[in-house]
Amino acid sequence: MTIAEESVACHWLISGRVQGVGFRPFVYRLARELGLRGYVRNCSGTVEVVTLGKACQLDAFAKAIQQQAPWSARPTRVVWEKIPASPWPDFRIVASRSSTADIHLPPDCSPCDSCSEELQDPSNRRYRYPFINCTQCGPRSSLIEAMPYDRAHTSMARFQLCVACKAEYENPNDRRFHAEPIACADCGPSLRFNGPELAPLSGNDTSLAAAVAQLHAGLIVAVKGVGGYHLMVDARNETAVARLRLRKHRPHKPLAVLFPLTDNLAALHQAVIADQVALLALSAPDRPIVLLPKRPLSDLADAIAPDLAKIGALLPFSPLHQLLTRDFGGPLVATSGNTSGEPVVTEPEEAETLLGPVADGFLHHDRPILHPVDDTVVHADVKHTRVMRTGRGQAPLELELPWSLPSPVLATGAHLKNTLALAWGNRAVISPHIGDLDARRSQALFAQTAASLQRLYNVSAVKILCDAHPDYASTRWAKRCGLPVQSVWHHHAHASALVGEWADCRGNWLVFTWDGLGLGPDGTLWGGEALWGTPGQWRRMASFRPFRLAGAGQAGREPWRSAAALCWTLNSEWSTPPLAKEAWQKGFNCHETSSCGRLFDAAAAMIGLMHSSSYEGQAPMALEAIADPDLPGLSLPMDPDDQGVWRTDWAPLVPLLLDSTRSAAARAGLFHASMSLALVQQALRIREEHGVNNVGLAGGVFQNSLLVEQTSRLLTEQGFTVRLNRQVPCNDAGISFGQVLEALYECS
Repeated sequence: MTIAEESVACHWLISGRVQGVGFRPFVYRLARELGLRGYVRNCSGTVEVVTLGKACQLDAFAKAIQQQAPWSARPTRVVWEKIPASPWPDFRIVASRSSTADIHLPPDCSPCDSCSEELQDPSNRRYRYPFINCTQCGPRSSLIEAMPYDRAHTSMARFQLCVACKAEYENPNDRRFHAEPIACADCGPSLRFNGPELAPLSGNDTSLAAAVAQLHAGLIVAVKGVGGYHLMVDARNETAVARLRLRKHRPHKPLAVLFPLTDNLAALHQAVIADQVALLALSAPDRPIVLLPKRPLSDLADAIAPDLAKIGALLPFSPLHQLLTRDFGGPLVATSGNTSGEPVVTEPEEAETLLGPVADGFLHHDRPILHPVDDTVVHADVKHTRVMRTGRGQAPLELELPWSLPSPVLATGAHLKNTLALAWGNRAVISPHIGDLDARRSQALFAQTAASLQRLYNVSAVKILCDAHPDYASTRWAKRCGLPVQSVWHHHAHASALVGEWADCRGNWLVFTWDGLGLGPDGTLWGGEALWGTPGQWRRMASFRPFRLAGAGQAGREPWRSAAALCWTLNSEWSTPPLAKEAWQKGFNCHETSSCGRLFDAAAAMIGLMHSSSYEGQAPMALEAIADPDLPGLSLPMDPDDQGVWRTDWAPLVPLLLDSTRSAAARAGLFHASMSLALVQQALRIREEHGVNNVGLAGGVFQNSLLVEQTSRLLTEQGFTVRLNRQVPCNDAGISFGQVLEALYECS
């Protein structure tokens, strides 16, 4: 921007993440430093600024609002125009106003360094205050009722500021100038503790001490955090962890571990292997759970992640959790406060009812959580992180579309790992993780989130996008809501979600969509597909030999079904109850599938790792954990079917997987290497026919790090450019975004 005239008045609208991140105080201080007059205020989603000053002052202002913005701000668009001058006496922050502007919700953020230091400073008035925050950190999206982002529009409205906090809030030179969740022990939220054989306790220090004492005693404590409750227990106490698993009816699914910040993260480094990429992810403002290799001599309880090579690690994400881990003096299991697959619990009464059979004590606080949000989960690769679940600190996830939609849409996602996506103009917003839609609480949160997304962003969808599977709860909801509905094929959505993250890559793509099951256009259950084209125009070019699977809905928890189906297809025996084979032979409750996810299940069962599982993905995760990564793959036969789709035949793998003279590690390694090689062979064949070089790996199977590493290396050696999901999960949590991309491209 260059402004030639002197003493000009300008009107500015600044879009992006500019509310809840200290942007107004930053603009205020900047304008005062430059000698400008005028005002700044929040609108519903933008920041509006009016300035009066000389040309050089305005030029400096224009550069600084983007180059010197607070680190958590993301100003993406600055629009200005000259306006008639008014006699503003100085520069000030004025009352917010509502508008239909471009709304951006700020994410919840872990404590900044300054607040963390004050938390441990005995001379500071917020010493050990569990809810300390400032303009650069603290809760945001989980407590916002409406925009613009003002205290009156948050769950902090009920807490009247004390004199000291009000003075900080109104002081332009203070770090808490217009920090909306500002509070202290005299005027803000507080803790209380309920436990067995104890009268209810109140007061921050007393309640915290009671919780720590219970944890030291090996008891289970439900702790209310930023977006909901966690169930916590001593991560080094084998008996306590086993008791948590028994009560929560969670026999095997891995549990996340919260490590203290003390002693240069000594407890973390003793338990897991964390490289620089992992450490940066762990300490990022969103403080996700990071999946990391566990050390052989870790002192964590074996029951935390049985039969797995990785542990979900996280660092304290709120002042309360900093205090809790510091006072306890060691790592704590921190698993979602819910029943399996359901949304996290947020309110004290609900927690004591639903979690009462599990927890021995409850550490509550009285700051309402308006929007439940679970932890974000990421995997740290050698150079990057990949999000597996979008939650606290990242959600709602706001993404830019390559061009504008003609009208707003709401995408309802998949049945498992559900998320919603609201899209309008050139924007898409993905909700926090909702979960599996089998449970009533999940379905209720789904409907609540659909309404709150539209209300908060002031956008009303005029069309609903849903999965083509008629039995998904998300599909049934879409067809009941009374708006026009567009169905999207499951694997087309997987492919489009990946391409949507790499919009700068033009031309046709080859995307491998490997997952458990999803309905395909031919009426079979897909899950091992190579799709060529672009969003809205995908063609299946390669797949795997189909097989008939009995009880497809149960197969994800019963790997023996997949193993039996492969054996019976080859006229080999597999030990099952006689009625099971008879039903399979007759085709009773059977579905034809090409699912790679079920092939991984079958391999785990054939090797003898497990015939049934207690959570989705358990068998493939165990298979990955034991696999020898250095074995070569078996080249599998590949031929075109009647429709010209190249089909890789898995049959040669079956006798090798059943060969008990080979070690389980060798068989698991051979299977991984062979699947990677099969994918590359399909890619080479399709490139011969269509000349494609951009290859994407999408779908839940590619949560498998070993498979991704081997496949990416082989593809790169063959001259392909390999792309993975980064921000959007590759599993079914990304389906909603993929549905938006499918609708967008079909409108173009």
